[in-house]
Amino acid sequence: MSSTGLPRRRLNERFREIFHSQNHAPKHHSLRDFPNAETRIRSTRGGGVKYNGFSVIFAFRGSSVKIGSGTVINSGFFSNLLGLYQRAIIIARHGGKVSVGKNCGISGSTIYAMDSIEIGDETLIGANCKIVDNDFHPLDPAKRAANLPADIKKRPIKIGARCFIGMNCLILKGTTLGDECIVGAGSVVSGTFPAGSVIAGNPAKIIRAKI
Repeated sequence: MSSTGLPRRRLNERFREIFHSQNHAPKHHSLRDFPNAETRIRSTRGGGVKYNGFSVIFAFRGSSVKIGSGTVINSGFFSNLLGLYQRAIIIARHGGKVSVGKNCGISGSTIYAMDSIEIGDETLIGANCKIVDNDFHPLDPAKRAANLPADIKKRPIKIGARCFIGMNCLILKGTTLGDECIVGAGSVVSGTFPAGSVIAGNPAKIIRAKI
């Protein structure tokens, strides 16, 4: 039996049904709670990544996810008492790459790459954040109807080491945060911010140049 109370075999079957129903079916299966699925994700789970609750971590064909040792990923309801709205979700698809450094913390947040998302060592990502390097859909109505991945705008995101991102933040494509930046809760972040900046708001702006 799995932590959900359902037979693991049935969970694996349902998992495959969901993802293979999409136009771009994934090649690599990598969910912590699906031990029978093919695991090609480059994660140092055996080297010290800690999962609290059911997390979705998945690399589609031609994409990759790397998670550094010592990182803690919170998905359980009681794993972060600020209140998690969702499970932690880390997805790479259409050639995207996710790289999470060592000794990071991620709570009930989504990291979704179609280009590149890089997160430095010892960075903390608060409850219910979204970090996405793409628009998910083309802005042009005709292209949106066709929904071709090549028409989706995307730009890499780079978050430095020892950053702290407050709860409920949205980090948009093309964002660069230098080392030791602090992002206030509920911020919508787009742009480049130098190391040590304290930023907040929608859109996020520098409210203090150095910590």
